[in-house]
Amino acid sequence: MQNEQYPIGTFTPQPFSETLKEAWLADIQFLPEELERAVLNLDEAQLHTPYRKDGWTIHQVVHHVADSHMNAYCRFKLGLTEDNPTIKPYDENAWTQLSDVVTLPINLSITLLHALHTRWYFAIKDISAAQWERTIYHPGSNKQMSLWHLLGMYAWHGKHHTAHITELKKKNNW
Repeated sequence: MQNEQYPIGTFTPQPFSETLKEAWLADIQFLPEELERAVLNLDEAQLHTPYRKDGWTIHQVVHHVADSHMNAYCRFKLGLTEDNPTIKPYDENAWTQLSDVVTLPINLSITLLHALHTRWYFAIKDISAAQWERTIYHPGSNKQMSLWHLLGMYAWHGKHHTAHITELKKKNNW
């Protein structure tokens, strides 16, 4: 694997375009299916394999995507209904150590992602160009971010973590 931490590269913000909007919306809409296919037929030992040295296990990655995208969904809803709301950052590593992530099977997070991404996609698929420019404030990075930026970032995020799994499978010949 060329870069185990960033197998698809890092997120690069892009200017608004209808073509890119449709592609990123499709990424949001279809991530649950792609993630589910990525983990299909993996056994417990494989699920508890880190995707890189000192990295999260596949099990943790799947639960992380659910946690992250629940936060993303709320960030979009806040951004659509409030003027530049300050969002709440969270400690992703600490969340991967909580009991629900450690003990529960990943199928619960996969199921959650199916419902969540359906809601999220329908909440944003028809918003106007002006609404894509609405912003949230992220105090952890001290940045104001547009909903357009967030769409690209979370479309990338889902593909990024799915690639962690698919690249590990290729590397280990699973």
